[in-house]
Amino acid sequence: MENSRDEQVEALKVLEEFNSKLVGNMKSLVNELSGNRLEDTDKLLKTVIDSLNWEIQIVNSTMEVLNDGKTRVDKDSFNKTIGSLSEAIFSGDDNKMANQFKEAIKVFEGLDLAVKAVVNE
Repeated sequence: MENSRDEQVEALKVLEEFNSKLVGNMKSLVNELSGNRLEDTDKLLKTVIDSLNWEIQIVNSTMEVLNDGKTRVDKDSFNKTIGSLSEAIFSGDDNKMANQFKEAIKVFEGLDLAVKAVVNE
């Protein structure tokens, strides 16, 4: 059991390094989807989606450690935000995606604080 916790903390350390880059890319993507599209906006969108999927897998596999002792990440709220983002992406509407990415940024900034709290314990 302790080994599993150690592995989860290690995964969170990797996520901690990765998450700030993802948030930065999401902010750039919001700008591009808000009327400032560039040639490679669709490529950035795919990169962000792939990165989000990776982080979501890490969050799902480390939720026990993230919320050990207290709730740092509200799973229902997290899943609701991801679901709304997924719907916006599926719609293909730039404005909807930009708005949902803004909400996702808040969630992933909160995730960053939660991860830092666990990693620095």
